[in-house]
Amino acid sequence: MREGKAAVTGVLQVLATALVPMLVPMLLLALATLHVRAVSAAVHDGAARPAAHAIAPASAPSSAPSSAPSIVPSSAPATQPFYASTFERKPDTAQLTELGRALFHEPALSASGRLSCASCHDPAHAYGPPNGRAVQWGGAGAHGVPGLRAVPSLMYRQTTPPFSEHFFDNDGNDAEDQGPTGGYAWDGRAGSAHEQAQAPLLSPFEMANRDRSEVVKRLAQSPSAAAVRTTFGPHVLDDPAMAWNALVLALEVFQQSPRDFAPFSSRYDDYLRGKLTLSPAEARGLRVFNDATKGNCASCHISDVKRGAFPLFTDMGHIALGVPRNPAIPANRQASWYDLGLCGPLREDLKQHADYCGRFKTPSLRNVATRQVFFHNGGMTRLDQAVRFYAERDVHPERWYPKDAKGRVRTFDDLPAAYHSNVNREPPFGGAPGGHAAMSEQDIADVVAFLKTLTDAPIGVAAKRAQTKSATTATTATSATSATSAKNAAAR
Repeated sequence: MREGKAAVTGVLQVLATALVPMLVPMLLLALATLHVRAVSAAVHDGAARPAAHAIAPASAPSSAPSSAPSIVPSSAPATQPFYASTFERKPDTAQLTELGRALFHEPALSASGRLSCASCHDPAHAYGPPNGRAVQWGGAGAHGVPGLRAVPSLMYRQTTPPFSEHFFDNDGNDAEDQGPTGGYAWDGRAGSAHEQAQAPLLSPFEMANRDRSEVVKRLAQSPSAAAVRTTFGPHVLDDPAMAWNALVLALEVFQQSPRDFAPFSSRYDDYLRGKLTLSPAEARGLRVFNDATKGNCASCHISDVKRGAFPLFTDMGHIALGVPRNPAIPANRQASWYDLGLCGPLREDLKQHADYCGRFKTPSLRNVATRQVFFHNGGMTRLDQAVRFYAERDVHPERWYPKDAKGRVRTFDDLPAAYHSNVNREPPFGGAPGGHAAMSEQDIADVVAFLKTLTDAPIGVAAKRAQTKSATTATTATSATSATSAKNAAAR
């Protein structure tokens, strides 16, 4: 009986591993469709969230750089709740996705007329930065305005929960408070895909529009205006509030497209499906990645199938890593200025929580090998360098941090001393200077080899794989049917 139960359990596990990854994109698409139907039916989702704000670097323990913008509301609240919008036409998910794709690439929406969402979130680079700059430049002026943080990828964010200081996950130990978790952006300040989609339009570091009405005017005069009217109705741009909602809805739905933002088409996904075997280096790297005494990467970048879903390689928590200060960021030229993550400068609601200072959201490692800069400040420029930092930060700090006038290493130099106790010291961190690193050079090389398996196949390649699989399945079924027919004929 135990053997029979074990066999059944094994079969169920195999089926879950094989089928769930195929169902996830379908589920995401279904959710997007339900979302669109809710909008079309004018379903009220409750009080609208406050409008996004463009916020300059905040108080303690330093002042903002003189070049940073002041605190200004991005716009007045919308005249009606966003999800209560009723448009003349009711577009389906596919129509909204294609319109959102066009608007994502529309530079006419920016104050400069040169910057689109895709300028910083390049589809060819996993919707992350297309270059090796620590921060990207936006703004309204001819010379641009530098950002404060490295541009993150927009992929695999569909299941991001709203930010919470006390997060309880249903992972078998739902009594454990996992602390600050969730939200969009490095500090989790955007509470939903909707807020994340609209934020760049009004950010002084990005598209730099003064308010929503300015965005709508640019939209009405843009090459995309005709497509917006075709999708939502001929008069949608006549009402500024309705036009704003149409724009943001299209961008939001596009950024939830499974085909574009959550394809699960990497070699590691195929490995989980049982379709390929990892190379020796990749397999060793996965073991180091999961080993709690070595890489311990999976403690934050979850790597296994969880509740039937393929891993996103992030627990969406916020953590302080003590990354070295990056002089390539213009704001860092002011020695007293610090980016404190959860407690400022771009969010102000948590600035009194000293234990949050220096914490940034754990990014997904999917497609990490396509990046040219790493961590929130873009301070590392090679993937092996980023992995090596984890191994050597505490045992060889002199390799990562500057020295003061007396020759002493200034560890955690991008964080005021009052907050150094917030820095994480779990493996692979830890150990005294001069001690033994948790990961060897071979371990580091193997982890890098494994991380490269997380790169998704280009959309065309992934589509071809799917077509080949369908054709193979159809051919197999046809052959089986033909063989059965021949057998029956022979029997007659």
